[in-house]
Amino acid sequence: MSVGDHGAILLSDDEGEHFRQATLVPVSSMLTSVSFANDKTGWAVGQWGAILRTDDAGETWRIQRVDVANDRPFFSVYFKDKSEGWAVGLWSLMLHTTDGGSTWQEVALPPPPGSAKADVNLYSMFANAKGELFISAERGFVLRSTDAGKSWTYLATGYAGSFWSGAALKDGTLLVGGLRGSIYRSSDDGQSWSNVSTAVHSSVNSILQRSNGTVLAVALDGVSMLSNDEGKTFGAAQRSDRLPLTAATQTQGGKVVVFSDSGPVKQ
Repeated sequence: MSVGDHGAILLSDDEGEHFRQATLVPVSSMLTSVSFANDKTGWAVGQWGAILRTDDAGETWRIQRVDVANDRPFFSVYFKDKSEGWAVGLWSLMLHTTDGGSTWQEVALPPPPGSAKADVNLYSMFANAKGELFISAERGFVLRSTDAGKSWTYLATGYAGSFWSGAALKDGTLLVGGLRGSIYRSSDDGQSWSNVSTAVHSSVNSILQRSNGTVLAVALDGVSMLSNDEGKTFGAAQRSDRLPLTAATQTQGGKVVVFSDSGPVKQ
């Protein structure tokens, strides 16, 4: 499944060979992220603070929240189970639900080091196998919670740019990717970070660990990067059409599907 501009929600019934638009999507604004708690129940978020829910595997969606008076978009949504989840976005916007999205409460984040208020854009939320929560953000920050989202700390990576993407690998390694091909790696739950040399200058939009253990990162300008050593090193390839790659996912059958700003792409 993929979400995008103009309320696009694309579904595939054949491991990503073909896609179709969801039957009912009650918004026409851009959707930026989707998260499923099980095979049927999922959420999508996007511009105008929109949060949508589906209970039929994405065929139809209903609005749980929208704020047309304040266009503070969400950039990422993450649900740990069918009841509890978070949506994060512009200027430290974070909402939390414990009832499957029927109600949402805003979380007041602490200001980052060197700032008087919390005003950091939050781009990608993910969790490791221990249930610790992480958010890749701008200004080189990664936010971390070790108490199920009750409190958050800012992890300094040594980088000053934005991190658009992030992932926790099976062995606990953390990877975040961002501007100009930047990938940073931590093997100690984010306490220390190292810059992974990629020789790539395109922004990294998505990081995925495949079922075989390899790590795939996709970026703008048609760039794909593959690692066989838990993100210590990456090899890169570039599409001849330089199509901007925006996301990557793996189907239940193990097939990797890559998306661009023009929709799904053939690998």
